Amino acid sequence: MKRLGFIVSILTVFVFSTAFFQEREYTIAELRELYSGDAAKWPKANLDQEAKGGFKDIGYLGRPTYPANNPFKEEKEKLGRILFFDPRLSASKQIACASCHDPELGWGDGKRVAYGHDRQNGKRNAMTIINTAFYNKFFWDGRANSLEHQSGFPVADHVEMNMDLAGMVKNIVQIEGYKPLFAAAFGSDEINLDKIQKAIATFERSVVSTNSRFDSFVKGNKAALKDEEVVGLHLFRTKARCINCHNSPLFSDNKFHNDGQALLGSKFEDLGLYNVTKNLNDVGKMRTPSLRETNITGPWMHHGNFPSLKDVIEFYNLGNPIAQQRNLKVNDSLKAPKSAMLKKLNLTLTEQAQLEAFLRSISTRVSKINLPPLPK
Repeated sequence: MKRLGFIVSILTVFVFSTAFFQEREYTIAELRELYSGDAAKWPKANLDQEAKGGFKDIGYLGRPTYPANNPFKEEKEKLGRILFFDPRLSASKQIACASCHDPELGWGDGKRVAYGHDRQNGKRNAMTIINTAFYNKFFWDGRANSLEHQSGFPVADHVEMNMDLAGMVKNIVQIEGYKPLFAAAFGSDEINLDKIQKAIATFERSVVSTNSRFDSFVKGNKAALKDEEVVGLHLFRTKARCINCHNSPLFSDNKFHNDGQALLGSKFEDLGLYNVTKNLNDVGKMRTPSLRETNITGPWMHHGNFPSLKDVIEFYNLGNPIAQQRNLKVNDSLKAPKSAMLKKLNLTLTEQAQLEAFLRSISTRVSKINLPPLPK
């Protein structure tokens, strides 16, 4: 009987211990060898059960594909580029898509939240358009299902460009210089909303990351990353748990999560995906942004309240604490728990610095683009 009790105790210890992520220690030389080699032999990622469905590991991004109903054509991309920079799509004729998505500001605007028509402040940080070709939902709350669909929202929004879509088409029709551009792109000089949206979407799909030092490293260039960046890569997939949401070569799971930043009851309250679905389980959920080019796309988070990557990492290290807001009236039905995948990480200051160094290694450089002349 005593022997049976001893065996049960051993099994209990074994089961308990294997319920938690087990990690062995590696030398930097071992990590460099492993991560620059076959991804199937990488150390096991620290994944929660919730993250395992459809999981794809990080890696080389590759090139985007184009939908069958809007295939790539060079002339169409050129037209979309011109439309993207043309402020005549807006009611004031002062605001272009590029006003909030400036190529020299990481295709964002560098502001906490964007401002638009009549200098009105928006509610959210302007997301970069880099790598949007790889997303399946658009905006922080996922209200658009395609890049074509997405392109109409900012134009019609009264805070952003404040132009009804029919009026925007009318403005473009009246510009004679656009007719040969539409003819070259679509085979006809007829101008309509569908063609405008397809042209802009084609241009946006062309805005993708070039190869980062991380990409070079995982393709076999063992010297592409510094020691602290290699350690940061390993932390990203293990102790820091970033891999649970920021996975796949895009460094985004293309899903929505509540990170505890809905700021319920305050003037900054943002219900996220709930505004689209009206499902109480979606309160506060936001689309996982890609971490590619994150070095040049600050300030960070949907409200833009984090001015540095160091601040973001420290916030996640603390387990995404929900700010205690006093004297605010909150609708109890909207109180939703943050994602169970968000936990205290207990990263040391050195580990936080190593993680930040790795995040910078998946950024490339500020885009340089020649502004296209606008048709007359």
